[in-house]
Amino acid sequence: QVQVVESGGGLVQPGGSLRLSCAASGFDFVSYAMNWYRQAPGKERELIAEGTSDSGSTNYADSVKGRFTMSRDNGKNTVYLQMNSLNPEDTAVYYCVAKEYGTSRRIWGQGTQVTVSS
Repeated sequence: QVQVVESGGGLVQPGGSLRLSCAASGFDFVSYAMNWYRQAPGKERELIAEGTSDSGSTNYADSVKGRFTMSRDNGKNTVYLQMNSLNPEDTAVYYCVAKEYGTSRRIWGQGTQVTVSS
């Protein structure tokens, strides 16, 4: 079954950290760039971390730059999003998306809720 499954969301206090995981299965993981999106209530979906195909680097949205770090483990078919210095504005559903290099194919996860609140 072709899928990506997020985990690791939850409730965290302001200033805290969380690490999200995204496990991929059913497709050739190394042929896909991995991205993280989020959608807060009443707001549009936002691309926050975009993996690139050429250098392997990651582009971050200004809203998370310096606080969030995406990494991937090709041996485990898993991508991670380390989130530090969380604030209430980071409250959202976080989605992992696999984007096939050179095509328009996307594989979306079901999302995981992150709530930052005291």
